[in-house]
Amino acid sequence: MDRLDRAIIDELEREGRLSNVELASRVGLTPGPCLRRVQRLEASGVILGYRAVIDPQATARGFEVILHVDLSTQEAAVVEGFEREVARLDEVSEFKRLFGTPDYFLRVAVADLVAYEEFLTKRIMALKGVGKVSSHFAMKNLKG
Repeated sequence: MDRLDRAIIDELEREGRLSNVELASRVGLTPGPCLRRVQRLEASGVILGYRAVIDPQATARGFEVILHVDLSTQEAAVVEGFEREVARLDEVSEFKRLFGTPDYFLRVAVADLVAYEEFLTKRIMALKGVGKVSSHFAMKNLKG
């Protein structure tokens, strides 16, 4: 990957719907070579896809919570079941298994505090093996 590939990636991360002509202009290439580079980056798995950035308020997902979860056991069946069930939840936009404590990091997006309380008690705490949960609410969004 050279500086032109990096420039293409940077531009597409900022604005994924750029036309090839505009992208080529921004990175200092002509359209043909630019398109070939983008196609190579896609084929090699560097560019995994494109997405729309949606206003969470418009889709009743404006209340974001960081949730830490510790399981009460590390039995394989419990871990696999927890991961399978949480991965299916639409409210969970990010889900990571961690080394150390806590066992899991979840980013949850719901309409409001009432919806979060219902999600937490009926969807997360009802899962087999859930031990400790800790919810964190952002005071202010500084980046992202």
